[in-house]
Parts: sequence; C-alpha cells; structure tokens
Amino acid sequence: MFGLGPMELTIILAIVIVLFGARRLPEIGAGVGKAIKNFKAGVSGDDEIDVTPEKEQVTDSKKPDA
Repeated sequence: MFGLGPMELTIILAIVIVLFGARRLPEIGAGVGKAIKNFKAGVSGDDEIDVTPEKEQVTDSKKPDA
C-alpha cells in the first residue's frame, strides 16, 4: 500500500486524530464513503444518484394572515 508500513500508518492515524478529534472521525469517514460511492456511480454511468441532503429543511406551515 504505497510502501507504507504499520508504523507509518499509525503515525498518520495519530496525526488525523489530533487534527480532527476522535468524535469527528466517524462523520469524516461517512462523508468520504459517500463521496467514493457517488464517484463510482458517476464513473459507471448510473443515472440514479442520490444527492439529496440528509436533513430536510423544515418549512413553517403557519402563514400570517394578510
């Protein structure tokens, strides 16, 4: 894997944890995974790519009387 041994990978992992914090690592991993999935789908020519955001915006159903 690019000539990286276990010691180098451990050092890189430690630097990533220091920079981003342990709590944000799952979010970063999920984002990278989704990006790779969408990239592969785009390269393979799939027409169905889900680009909708995770959280839907809440609209106010109460409108003021005019």
